[in-house]
Amino acid sequence: MTASAPTSVIVIGGGIGGFASALVLRRLGADVRLLEQAPEFGEVGAGLQMSPNATRLLKRWGLLDEAIASGVAPRRVVFRDATTGEDILDQDVTGEFRERYEAPYIVAHRADLHRLLARTAQEAGVRTHNSVCVESVAETPDGVRAVTTDGREFTADAVIAADGIKSAVRRQLFSADEPVSSEYVAYRGAIPTSSAAHAEDLDSVVVWLGPECHLVQYPLRDGELFNTVAVYRSRSFAAGRLEYEGADELRAAYTDCVPAVRDALTNVNDSLRWPMFDREPLSTWNKGRVCLVGDAAHPMLQYLAQGACQALEDAGTLERLAEEIIFGADGDASRWPEVFERFTDLRQAKTARVQTTARAWGEAWHLAGPIERTVRNMLFGSADRHGVWEYTDWLYGPQPADRLDAGTTVEGDRSGTSVRA
Repeated sequence: MTASAPTSVIVIGGGIGGFASALVLRRLGADVRLLEQAPEFGEVGAGLQMSPNATRLLKRWGLLDEAIASGVAPRRVVFRDATTGEDILDQDVTGEFRERYEAPYIVAHRADLHRLLARTAQEAGVRTHNSVCVESVAETPDGVRAVTTDGREFTADAVIAADGIKSAVRRQLFSADEPVSSEYVAYRGAIPTSSAAHAEDLDSVVVWLGPECHLVQYPLRDGELFNTVAVYRSRSFAAGRLEYEGADELRAAYTDCVPAVRDALTNVNDSLRWPMFDREPLSTWNKGRVCLVGDAAHPMLQYLAQGACQALEDAGTLERLAEEIIFGADGDASRWPEVFERFTDLRQAKTARVQTTARAWGEAWHLAGPIERTVRNMLFGSADRHGVWEYTDWLYGPQPADRLDAGTTVEGDRSGTSVRA
């Protein structure tokens, strides 16, 4: 399809969500420019879990095979008690799981997924600009103007702000709220499997749950790399100190864990830590021709492994709405406010639920008391015996944007959601 009149879009931010949004809109026919403040494109971090709600989109965009080829499709997701070593939940993510959600569960290196999206977007014709820091955006009589810190101006019919948890656009137009400290920090490492300590269960994602700590392990790049993430409640971070204070605190946090967990800490880079933040859910992400996506709209803690997945869902929903409203037979480039309003209606309630559920999930993972941990383990075991669909369908199952394929208008429901404007 082509728009009845040419349309142009500025995407602010060159992360996974920014490139995914830029790609789908460019493929529809939009003139897309992506502005990134860093001098080069790249993603920090190591492993990334991609659940079926995200891999269905990669499949739709023709990118799934390459994502799997550069990653791993695990057979199981296993939760273990880090103080006893016992399995408390073992979920097969092949077979019935894959059939139910019509896509696989995969793990990949974050840099590999980012590289795939960036390359595909640029090949599709997305124009990219590095070393561009957007300071403000403002509507004009016929579009939007983005002004940079060095005085440059970029104009378009619409702006999509994918500028992360510290989004300047969010602060300017939507909310002056600050990121919320979780008091937890993460240490990561992706090293050759041959040199990794306790590089076992190479067909699985393994999550060890300990008192005020957890450890995640899984293979990457067809098993060549082994990914380890150590997350714990940092006393120094809780006291407001963000700077690195040495590895002693990291190792002390896992004192009560089994040797396999303590030894696996040698897999992580203990010279660099990531303090973990989220934000309270916003009630709206759109204002006229400007809209937030990804972490700019709904930053979340990592306990549901949904940060990148929800950014891809944002892109998929924008794709369907723009295809109908901007590029359809009756569409035109002046209707971006309608696209963004419907986008927020469709997406806000789910992402708010992911944000709040991720917080609760983290609390359950990190229970410190032995009685509380025993009850948690029993609940996990019950889900393992009786099936997990009631816990996963809302997250991995068909989304409103999927149902737009049938030409159905689906309105979101923000009722009952804890939000702060």
